[in-house]
Amino acid sequence: MYEFAPTIRPGVVSRSITAENPTGAKGAGGRAASQLGAGRKGRPCLTLPAGETTELAHIEGSGRITHLWFTLPDHTDAVGFVLRDLVLRAYWDGEDTPSVEVPIGDFFCCGAGTRALITSAPITVAPTGGMNCYFPMPFGTAARITITNEHPVEVGGFFFQIDYQLGESLPTDTGRFHAQWRRQNPTEPGIDYTILDGVRGRGAYVGTFLSITALERYWWGEGEVKFYLDGDDEYPTICGTGTEDYAGGAWAFQDQLSSTVEPDVLTFSAPFSGYPQYATRDTSKQAVYTTAMAPVHGMYRWHLPDPIHFEQDLRVTVQQIGQVGPDLFERSDDVSSVAYWYQLEPHAPFPQFPSRNERRPR
Repeated sequence: MYEFAPTIRPGVVSRSITAENPTGAKGAGGRAASQLGAGRKGRPCLTLPAGETTELAHIEGSGRITHLWFTLPDHTDAVGFVLRDLVLRAYWDGEDTPSVEVPIGDFFCCGAGTRALITSAPITVAPTGGMNCYFPMPFGTAARITITNEHPVEVGGFFFQIDYQLGESLPTDTGRFHAQWRRQNPTEPGIDYTILDGVRGRGAYVGTFLSITALERYWWGEGEVKFYLDGDDEYPTICGTGTEDYAGGAWAFQDQLSSTVEPDVLTFSAPFSGYPQYATRDTSKQAVYTTAMAPVHGMYRWHLPDPIHFEQDLRVTVQQIGQVGPDLFERSDDVSSVAYWYQLEPHAPFPQFPSRNERRPR
């Protein structure tokens, strides 16, 4: 999937779209003028009007997006969560419905409208708020990327760079990149949370981001992640051993198991798995009375060395099971997720995207 030593192909060219070069045209980078003169950082960013969709890129031809970089404020003077209020969408080859539809924070593994540092292979969030995506995004005839601002006010200081290459002839079996956000608030005890469903066709599942706001006490992550492949009904073909195990951790991400000593929760971020986000205090700068909040847990798992292939259909779920002492119990929490996969088009329509109020973090 990644070409660290790329094949040198005739006719393949590199381009980049920024606020200064919105079309990615050859020889048109960095022309905008500032007080220092022409070509001296004259238009480094955009202001996103409230309630409007801004087209970031409209690319014609055959090629692939190789890198996305964004940075933006995570709060304004208005009440709301910018990272949840802005929605990133991507469309391939002139399609009417998006193949990517995710709040911008969640797409970059920053759950609950809160920044986290991510050091992984396809997604990196660097200090302070530099959000990078290295998932290759191929297209045959066109690519279009938009950002919709559903925050109550305009969001200024939206910096971006979209790197891509053109002139590449894609094989007919090249899958298109997809990402879908879901949330259930709260989950229903005894009913598995759906990460992804309704996928039809042939493809490969490449990653999951899970954000869980714990609404009950005790350990929250005993649930197993399940992959139902190609006609699986009651039971899946692939089933893990626990939520923290799926994210590459073990034993509740704690430094010790004890009922008498308060254990430390240990976060980590690695190339293909991580638990980078554990938060119990609000940092949105909106509250004047208290900053306490229900614990938020964010984790990811990238199936890049081990993609999960499907031929006909795919469904992905995770159980909501907790544990206290030796006993398991069915939990009800606030769960949201992003599923990342490649498939041959056309893709099935996504579920109706939740409103801003339905996306509001607890």
